[in-house]
Amino acid sequence: MRPGAGPWARRLPVLGLYAGGFLGPFGGGVVASMLPELGGDFGVSPGTAALSLTAYLVPFGVVMLFSGTLGERWGPRRAVRVAYVTYVVVSAVCALATTFDVFLVGRAVQGVANAFTTPLLLAALAAVTPTERLGRALGWFASLQAAGQTSAPLLGGLAAEVSWRWAFVGVAGIAAALAVLGLPPGTGERAAGATASLCSAWRPAVLRAGVVALVGWGCLGGLSFLVAMRLDDEFALGAAGRGLLLTGYGVVGLLTARLVGRAIDRFGARRCVLAGAASGVMLLVVVGSAPWLPVVGLAWAGTGAATQLILVGLNALVLAGSAGNRGGAVSVVQALRFLGGAASPAVFVPVYLPHPTAAFLLPAAVLAVVAPLLLPRPAAMAVRQPAERSRTS
Repeated sequence: MRPGAGPWARRLPVLGLYAGGFLGPFGGGVVASMLPELGGDFGVSPGTAALSLTAYLVPFGVVMLFSGTLGERWGPRRAVRVAYVTYVVVSAVCALATTFDVFLVGRAVQGVANAFTTPLLLAALAAVTPTERLGRALGWFASLQAAGQTSAPLLGGLAAEVSWRWAFVGVAGIAAALAVLGLPPGTGERAAGATASLCSAWRPAVLRAGVVALVGWGCLGGLSFLVAMRLDDEFALGAAGRGLLLTGYGVVGLLTARLVGRAIDRFGARRCVLAGAASGVMLLVVVGSAPWLPVVGLAWAGTGAATQLILVGLNALVLAGSAGNRGGAVSVVQALRFLGGAASPAVFVPVYLPHPTAAFLLPAAVLAVVAPLLLPRPAAMAVRQPAERSRTS
């Protein structure tokens, strides 16, 4: 940034970091409420149109296993800008697509581009934020992610009233603005002597944090499908009612993310992750066994705050202890998180069919055991710099 740049010119790239947190969940979920319109335009069933969600999420999760490290190698500022420009182009492809196959390819490339932006934005946020305020900054980022996730079906549905294609025009416009903003100065350099390698990202402590993220999302935040099944079977709730009740999770997650960030700064990331796991276990038992619908709704909404404690706490733990390859480390944790969400239906639906309550007690038990057992301590996350190793060798 030029020395004479005004305060807004200096702040805009930082604000762009937070806005980037909105784009990923919004772009991924914007098709959820427009599947009938997509199917009608492309001549496929709504069920087939739902592949547009899978086409985005699978490349997103798989590529994130290594995208953060590649972005650190190439230079985060360059990698993020290229990813945003790619997002603009393929969003335009989706808006103009005349066949479903072309649309799916566009969605897949959107997922790949988002796999580079999300971890590198988190790493850049850690680079420009003092350690004692990192939780607060990550809480803001998480609140915008929750806003993107919660608003995507609503705004996508409103766009589809005119034409679903306008939703992708809007997504392309947001990505173009973010490409212009880029990352703040000073977020593209690594510490002297540090190297961004897959080994530095796939350290045992990072993998342990990633498994906790996998379980935290797969056994808590990713169980909305299971809650919807219980609402239908136990309470005969219609589609609109189920959607309204499930939205409570996202709304509470949005409203509490900043408070969670403050708690992390005050009490420490590890304690907050464990508190989130403990409260999530109790709430999940209530969601799966309570006989009264309002109690189920309130408990499910509460799991939004519990999930934020787990996920924001894990991000803070990893980012604070992974100097040199923050992007790679948080990328691995986020990839494992989404892997947990992808595996959740395959694991828990077969349990639900014969034993509905057990399908909620099982993930509660897994979360209760895995989180305290595998969650690394901050000292285990810390990376010794090469200069320190040379002095001790």
